[in-house]
Amino acid sequence: MGLLSVLKKKEMQTLVKQAAGIPGSVLVDVRGPEEYAAGHIPGSINVPLNALEGILDAAPEFGTAIYLYCLSGARSAIAAARLRKMGYARVTDMGGIRNWKGEIETGGTRE
Repeated sequence: MGLLSVLKKKEMQTLVKQAAGIPGSVLVDVRGPEEYAAGHIPGSINVPLNALEGILDAAPEFGTAIYLYCLSGARSAIAAARLRKMGYARVTDMGGIRNWKGEIETGGTRE
């Protein structure tokens, strides 16, 4: 495992803890429902990239702290840009769940 990989895993762990410490923050998995059900970070909700407008249900206030992740970081980067265009000011792209070394939960979707 390279140094960059170790740093990304540590950063993602830190960001998830940061999100947990912010009242009202939302941890969002932007992968599809099947991917989410196969394994996601506990406490996250599923708002697929292709249905990102659904974030309004979980975060109706544009000042909500939103933490995004996907599989590799590509979809979460796209989602972050879209959310900023929608008016959300506190968006953090955490990258891919591949960098997560904590507990994984299975089952469930947001719907």
